[in-house]
Amino acid sequence: MKKLALIVPALAMVAIAPQAALAKASGITMAQARVIALKVAPGRVEKAEREREGGGERYSFDIRQGNRIHEIGVDVRTGRIVEDKFEPLNARD
Repeated sequence: MKKLALIVPALAMVAIAPQAALAKASGITMAQARVIALKVAPGRVEKAEREREGGGERYSFDIRQGNRIHEIGVDVRTGRIVEDKFEPLNARD
């Protein structure tokens, strides 16, 4: 029984490893991008989407900060900030 208890978790890791490698190769998740965006611009996320812009894909977050929106774009592949700008509340698209 002890051997089985050691083998099952090992088999689970073997099954998960290719999926983790695939996820890593394709970039970051929306949740990871959200954490990155909120570190740069603390506030309440009002809109989050994945979009294609400027020849690449990014996650775009509209983060409310008082009377303005802080728009943060996070590259899907690298997790780098690719947009960081402010908009008044009435100028949102």
